Amino acid sequence: MFNTIVAEALTAAGVPWFIEEGEDLLIAHRPGTTEDEAIHSEQVTVTRYNSGKPGYVAVAYEPDGLPDYAEIGIVFDAPRGDIHQCARAVAEWFAEPRPTAGGVLLAALAERGITAHSDDVGMSYAIPVDPATPAADVRNGLHLTVGDRNPSVEHVPAAHTGWTLFLHDQNGEPVGNPLFSSGDGETPVDCTADSSAVANIIASVVNHPA
Repeated sequence: MFNTIVAEALTAAGVPWFIEEGEDLLIAHRPGTTEDEAIHSEQVTVTRYNSGKPGYVAVAYEPDGLPDYAEIGIVFDAPRGDIHQCARAVAEWFAEPRPTAGGVLLAALAERGITAHSDDVGMSYAIPVDPATPAADVRNGLHLTVGDRNPSVEHVPAAHTGWTLFLHDQNGEPVGNPLFSSGDGETPVDCTADSSAVANIIASVVNHPA
């Protein structure tokens, strides 16, 4: 029954799959590849969330000396996400180029004429309140940081569970409560709408600083 539910959702999302004989494990693979080819290439497994919560987990693997596989990434990890959200995340994972939640946010900011700076580890972005601030000094003065509840910004948009926005003072220390906080970290939210909402707040601060 579980494999049937997953298979139907993946098929609706345009993702091919097969059942691994003897393991009763459903394997999703890149569109355009056969089952035989998928055994020797990147693939994704979908399982129930293992803490008693109703969500799903999708994990990507690649061959590491068959029959062994090495985990290469978490595609979807939402304790309260549904199977269709999970299937969309798998479809996005196999897309070329692969979209990211961070990319959606950067696009929303760019539409408002705002440049964000990565922290080099894919955890958050920093935006200077003064746009003239050199990139190297962004986090050393008055600035905003926006991070994902994931907490990485590199996951696919369908796995996005909310943004959190903080103001930092002249010493780079966070000030008070978040200026914006969305989602609960467990249930996926619409990444495009969420990114637009936080970008509007960022634009209001940058364009009208106190």
